[in-house]
Amino acid sequence: MSGHCCHGEAADDGHGHGHGEADTGAQDSLFGKVDVDKAWCLNEATAGSVKTIFKPWADRLDTTQLVQSDADEELIIHVPFTGMVKLKSLLVWGGAGPSAPSRLRIFANRDSLDFDSIGDAAPTQVVELASGLREPAEYPVRAAKFGSTRSLTLHVPENFGSEHTSVYFMAFRGEWTPPKEAPVVSVYELTPNAADHKAPDQTLSHHPIS
Repeated sequence: MSGHCCHGEAADDGHGHGHGEADTGAQDSLFGKVDVDKAWCLNEATAGSVKTIFKPWADRLDTTQLVQSDADEELIIHVPFTGMVKLKSLLVWGGAGPSAPSRLRIFANRDSLDFDSIGDAAPTQVVELASGLREPAEYPVRAAKFGSTRSLTLHVPENFGSEHTSVYFMAFRGEWTPPKEAPVVSVYELTPNAADHKAPDQTLSHHPIS
């Protein structure tokens, strides 16, 4: 897995994280709006462990549940939502050590990215993450780019120098809209009416010319 070809990309919002906003834990929280059962991760050391990082705010500092990379430092985390989201920011924490992710390449509504395709794909936004944090930090996103988000794919290409990457907590803030219900189609003709259908001999009949 390469994944290290993204250094030429602009890192929008750089280290723009705010601890004060994160302290509330509730404002515009999308906790419960992540479709956790359908979340997945590529290169995780323990299958399904990514589902444990979408914790309640009160458990944000819990380091017993985490997703850790396997073969190298890269991770691809796919986060589907249960409705449509106008994303404002994300919160992420990988601890204070070198195994914390140092960069996130964020893709909106890209459900099929893998390590063969993600390196050359253009991210919706790139965020440089702060190091040495002892609690989750909040990173704003460009709201105009994430106004109709049904899923996020997050690529962690590198960390702060460790062989493996760890993520303990991930959360999102924004506005959630429930999915639209499929329109109800009424079926009036439950059984075929013979009078409404031509019989084959009627359709193909030929009349002699007098």
